[in-house]
Amino acid sequence: MTRPDSVHPTAVVDPKATLGPGVQIGAFSVVGPDVTLGADAEVGHHCVLEGRVEIGERAKVGHGSVLGGRPQDLKYKDGTPSGVRIGADTAIREYVTIHRSTHADGWTEIGKGCLVMTMSHVAHDCRIGDGVILINYAGITGHCEIGERATIGGLTGLVPFTRIGAYAYVGGVSKVTADVPPYVIADGNPAAAHGINVVGLRRAGMVAAERRLLQDAYRLLYRSGLSPQRAVERIRQELPAAAPVAQLLDFVAGSRRGICGPSQRDRSLSGGEEDAVPTPEASL
Repeated sequence: MTRPDSVHPTAVVDPKATLGPGVQIGAFSVVGPDVTLGADAEVGHHCVLEGRVEIGERAKVGHGSVLGGRPQDLKYKDGTPSGVRIGADTAIREYVTIHRSTHADGWTEIGKGCLVMTMSHVAHDCRIGDGVILINYAGITGHCEIGERATIGGLTGLVPFTRIGAYAYVGGVSKVTADVPPYVIADGNPAAAHGINVVGLRRAGMVAAERRLLQDAYRLLYRSGLSPQRAVERIRQELPAAAPVAQLLDFVAGSRRGICGPSQRDRSLSGGEEDAVPTPEASL
């Protein structure tokens, strides 16, 4: 590797690292031998990139961040060849930690165009979709999956293996103990469903007719007094097979942990029947 002028002289960059054109590396940062930085990627000051780390074009890593560190998992064995992948145009802000996978040739992956805000943590084996926003101090534990364009509020924690659907919005300081379906707003401790993320969907360009269909599906899922399985059956019978509704139903049907429960308001609207959607604790 030829050291370009855009690498600060105090940075420690292994000669085996691969740097694309236009890469910038700040003062006192450490870049290991298995790191690949795409064209025009930027690494701030005092960063550590270790193990297998692949950073896409134009991605930015904020000051003090650590990418590719050892997983916080007692089952992890030193020397396991695994890594972290960061998509193009993603911004990793200051003091973020992202740990590599626990298994051989596995990856912790963050998609394109994401924003991971200051002090957030993404643990081993997570899959973060394109356009996701993680707000300050979000804690994403091992093996979690977050769908595209979802937002996770600040100081929110996810238990391991949790799934967050596409375009979902999880409010700040929430405790997520069950899957959050696509397009749904969830909030609280434990996080409960509070409706469809209409504002986010409008901003994303979803047409009004599809938004209304999702609201109709939400009412059957969370306010009908039906179990999730029976609600899915009703939705398939009564609503048109639009793509967003199909994605919502596939997510619910495929949930192994169970989906987050209804808010207190939705529970009261359902009449409190015994067959109503379970609370997150009941889903575990």
